[in-house]
Amino acid sequence: MRIAVIGSGIAGLASATHLSRAGHDVTIFERFETPQPVGAGLLLQPSGLAALETLGLRSEAERRGARVSRLIGRTPKGRPVLDLRYADGKPGDIGIGIHRASLFTLLHDAARDSGAAWRAGSGVAEIADMEGAPRLILETGEETEAFDLAIVSDGAHSQLRHAVCPSTREHLYPWGAVWAIRPDPDGLRDGELDQVYDGCRIMIGLLPVGDNPADPQGRPGVSFFWSLRTDALPAWRAAGLEAFKAEVARYWPRAGAAIADVEDADAFAPAKYRDGVCPTWRRGNTILIGDAAHAMSPQLGQGANLALCDAAALADALRDHAPLTRALPAFEAARSPATTYYTLMSRALTPVFQSGSRVIGWLRDLLMPLGCRLPGIRNWMAWTLAGRGRVPW
Repeated sequence: MRIAVIGSGIAGLASATHLSRAGHDVTIFERFETPQPVGAGLLLQPSGLAALETLGLRSEAERRGARVSRLIGRTPKGRPVLDLRYADGKPGDIGIGIHRASLFTLLHDAARDSGAAWRAGSGVAEIADMEGAPRLILETGEETEAFDLAIVSDGAHSQLRHAVCPSTREHLYPWGAVWAIRPDPDGLRDGELDQVYDGCRIMIGLLPVGDNPADPQGRPGVSFFWSLRTDALPAWRAAGLEAFKAEVARYWPRAGAAIADVEDADAFAPAKYRDGVCPTWRRGNTILIGDAAHAMSPQLGQGANLALCDAAALADALRDHAPLTRALPAFEAARSPATTYYTLMSRALTPVFQSGSRVIGWLRDLLMPLGCRLPGIRNWMAWTLAGRGRVPW
């Protein structure tokens, strides 16, 4: 088949690699002249690692990243709020913290080596004839020849989502974050996803990511993030870098040490989170995958993992089912239980960690430590973290 992949993020690159290796004629359309990753560190869960295994990339991702065995969150005074070990879900489970650039490079090189063609600087404005043989209308006005299948993987802020699924419901969260990749203050390659919370208003995190491609000294990196309302970003900038560094250090000295030598506020990039629920991901011979199909906040660290699993499942469906009128519904049916589960869980947990509610913060700090200690609940929480959650319908 002739297949167009729109977007060279995680879902797009993984899909292009799977399908090109399977013998399909794949072309990747990317808006930017030089494809590049957007974002900081991410946490590869056991589900995402299993999907990388199908591409032959798991061992290299593990080598470049950092082993994460535990997630721990506490108050500024050190009182535990969240304490989960991957092994509570399944013995032997781990996560891998990785710089997004490291994962992007792995997937980009795999897609290139698979024989997929590239159209850089070719943003897609719309898709014509989705029901039959999709043709892409590029932002330059060029219209491509027809494809057998168009895969829309242009991310959480997809410009094409509504065209494929007009009944999509979207919500831009009021809270986001500022983030940066910094040298690990303790020089560690492995460890824990460590967080400090002050109610639901303050959340600071440090995630070890292993290799930091941008560090000239080759020091292992840590992904720093600070929860921030998106409408508070101008005030954050106006307050100045030194005031911010002092506030971080006051809450958590280790996080303060991680950003102590930052000299320019532009070292911190803002992130916005969007929730997108699509009743269907397909329209004729056009399909949404990854964040374009099921955008959600990053509270459960599942976005990249769901994207990798989508790509593997789509390749399986196209291999095992024919024609496309059977393969695409089979793909959606295979992925819906997991994506529905994590969409619901993400919606429920986002205000628990990012909101202005004092009551929610108080209840979280009271009840979550209890859940982390109770057998059954602790195991379910770890199972969810690992990416194995499913709705039963």
